[in-house]
Amino acid sequence: MSAYPEPYVDYLFEFHATRDYFECHERLEEYWKSLPLRDPDRDVWVGLIQLAVALYHHRRGNAAGAVKIYRGAAARLRPETLDRLGLDGAAVQEIAAESARRLEAAGREAVYRAVNLPIRDGELLKLLQERARRQGFAWGADDPLEESIVRRHALRDRSDVIEARARAAAERTAARRRDP
Repeated sequence: MSAYPEPYVDYLFEFHATRDYFECHERLEEYWKSLPLRDPDRDVWVGLIQLAVALYHHRRGNAAGAVKIYRGAAARLRPETLDRLGLDGAAVQEIAAESARRLEAAGREAVYRAVNLPIRDGELLKLLQERARRQGFAWGADDPLEESIVRRHALRDRSDVIEARARAAAERTAARRRDP
């Protein structure tokens, strides 16, 4: 068991073991949305989500989108909060900022490279590495570059999202009819 929120531990696992950045986003987004609007750490959770999304876009060759998202992540990733989350906060913030600079300078010629977030909490790192071993993943290995991971957003089943949006639209329409 970890002292950290489970979705965060899941995020770190996906980030370093599977390299499924789309899943990183999915794992942490629900947690972030569940927090009170005035939670002082909301920006850091968004920054971590953005870092994974930037890597996802970078890997797919969307340089312009990745640069923008890396910058947003660097602006939100507060080192002191990341330190409390067991990471080297200054180093994580620099990873995002340097990735934006490097990608902007190289443009489409920039080569994507997987990154490892520096985890300072030895117990957290041990827990994650053991989980990776049990599930058959090499911790911190290069990307698998499987089509199902690289193009996850295009290949996933979105029927539940489409259905939820249709329900919400119908509810809005019904509310407008009731309250003209």
